[in-house]
Amino acid sequence: MRNHAMGLLVAGFAVLSMTGAGYLPAAEPVPETVVLKAAHLFDGRSGRLDSPGQVVVSGKRIVAIGTDAQIPAGSRVIDLGDATLLPGFLDAHPHIAYDYNENWAQGFYEGMLRFPVEQSFHAARNARATLQAGVTTVREVGAGDFIDVALRNAINEGLVEGPRMLVAAHAIGSTGGHCDSSPIPPERAKPAGPLEGVCNGPEECRLAVRQQMKFGADLIKICASGGVLSESDPVDVPQLTPAELAAIIGEAHTWGRKVAAHSHGDQAAKLAVEAGIDSIEHGSFLKPATLQLMKQKNVYLVPTRMTQEWVVEKADTYPPKIAEKARAAGKAHGEMFRNALKIGVPIAFGTDAAVYPHGLNAREFGDYVKLGMSPAAALQTSSLGAARLLGIDAETGTLETGKLADIVAVPGDVLADIRATERPTLVMKQGRIVRGSEQGPH
Repeated sequence: MRNHAMGLLVAGFAVLSMTGAGYLPAAEPVPETVVLKAAHLFDGRSGRLDSPGQVVVSGKRIVAIGTDAQIPAGSRVIDLGDATLLPGFLDAHPHIAYDYNENWAQGFYEGMLRFPVEQSFHAARNARATLQAGVTTVREVGAGDFIDVALRNAINEGLVEGPRMLVAAHAIGSTGGHCDSSPIPPERAKPAGPLEGVCNGPEECRLAVRQQMKFGADLIKICASGGVLSESDPVDVPQLTPAELAAIIGEAHTWGRKVAAHSHGDQAAKLAVEAGIDSIEHGSFLKPATLQLMKQKNVYLVPTRMTQEWVVEKADTYPPKIAEKARAAGKAHGEMFRNALKIGVPIAFGTDAAVYPHGLNAREFGDYVKLGMSPAAALQTSSLGAARLLGIDAETGTLETGKLADIVAVPGDVLADIRATERPTLVMKQGRIVRGSEQGPH
């Protein structure tokens, strides 16, 4: 009996030790304060360069900006010298789940032979290259086999390194269109349906939207017109009817999801804008009247300019049908972009990575400047344009107190050399340095 009583007493103390009265939880670790100093700072909102620049980071967030900011004792100070501190880049149109291959036919063949799990490893490699290039947030606009959903989840869980991802799952379009698979004979490939993003008629298209959202899509991507790197469709013709567009966009908006429309063609883009689309991607053949309508309805243009230049340069390596479309789109795109600037269409930074090698995303900034945009405005297509389009401008996109510490440092004065964005010396994603020396002079 005595041993039994002692056992009960010990058990009682054990229970007490786990209650609020007897249990003291381990103290949360105090986040380290990191101070980034540089000769210049571009906050992404004001459009000006401040010199010198200083950002104070604690945990995942910016807690102070400016040289008069109070620096807590024991902070780690990283002095980057003659450099510019910038907001981390936001790319509204990469395809991280896919690979670039210098030989188009070889890349197509190799991609067909990979299992989805194998392709996921390629996607993880591409995500790391993208982050190392200074891109801290992406809107992934279409991937097969839900690889983008899986990659987003793996990044969020810390299993792989990459930018913050908003994903579309399968892009949605009509049979035989740019969002459909290549024209492989049906006896050799299973025809795609709504689950894979291929739909015909409003109800099938509504189902396709619901299925993408069911399995994790943050947004919806559609193919409103034909594409360049697809063999069976004209590049500029509409591929979804007004009724199909209304079903897709209406369903997505009801669920609180935005919709991006791949559209090189003017008529296709006009139909999408009238149906309530949130952004037009590429826009090669858009006419001033359609651009005016986009401005009126606050529809963003995501130009993917560097891709246009890339495909024209590589046109001789593509199959003849694709090469012809690449040259036509590339020829029209520059005039369209200049018209968009004159009209004042809202522009969001987006590149179409995978058409070119991953990690070259920042070339897009310089390509905007080549067409007449100021360096500050080019940078703001990311900090304000892409952030607003993605609906995350309250969290990131600019260097401001309280926002996530997504920060890039580039050499020298970025407004004097916009191409410096292509040579980041430090990249910080949500307070963690992922590129560059973590030890700076104190």
